[in-house]
Amino acid sequence: MNLIPLPAFSDNYFWLLRHEGRALVVDPGDALPVNQWLKANRHTLDCILVTHHHADHVGGVAALQKEWGAKVYGPAQEQLPIEYEGLGQGDQIAWLGLNFKVMDVPGHTAGHIAYFAEPSDQAPLLFCGDTLFSGGCGRLFEGTAAQMLNSLDQLSQLPSATRVCCAHEYTLSNLKFALAVEPQNVALHDYKTACDKLRAEGLPTLPALLGTERQINPFLRTRQATVIDAVQKFAPHTSLQEAEIFGQLRLWKNEFK
Repeated sequence: MNLIPLPAFSDNYFWLLRHEGRALVVDPGDALPVNQWLKANRHTLDCILVTHHHADHVGGVAALQKEWGAKVYGPAQEQLPIEYEGLGQGDQIAWLGLNFKVMDVPGHTAGHIAYFAEPSDQAPLLFCGDTLFSGGCGRLFEGTAAQMLNSLDQLSQLPSATRVCCAHEYTLSNLKFALAVEPQNVALHDYKTACDKLRAEGLPTLPALLGTERQINPFLRTRQATVIDAVQKFAPHTSLQEAEIFGQLRLWKNEFK
């Protein structure tokens, strides 16, 4: 299984898996880059995974479905403008012997799902859409802080070697905020240096490693004293309730420049 990030729009990645002439793509918001890659590399698209209903994740699905006859899977709790099989927590699907486990991860949208797989002799894969980013998490457009915290807790419990395949190249801006929250975090400084180098060379910072995210991502660290102290300095009347800490951290990120 070869994993390929296809850049799209200003900062999206459509994740593509290929194996022996067949391909699977995740969240293709535009058919063009997917079709260009498939035809240049002589692959057939037979599976599409969708994490949530936003246009930059589903905009290319109908055209790809029509051209390739690909099977489409997506969130059962959301309405997509395409024909697809709805999935939710605990469901499993298989593609070329690779089994994907589905997780409900509401917060960014109400019915957002993620896909987790463990390829043979390779590190695990997580396609998490806009729920978890490297150094950050998605905005709370339809869900609550408590829902997003619970969703990230689920993802954080996956193996440390998991490759986090999020859908946007937001890493550097996220790390700028993370350093404002935890300026003394040595692992965070080291990670930012590595990511700065990758972007300077025109390379993606993704996939990220989940084990690294636990060390540097403030949204996975809201129970750490350093993060709690920073949030309470930003919003002095914040209680110690976990969801409130998380919610204030997300509000801080929303207005951070």
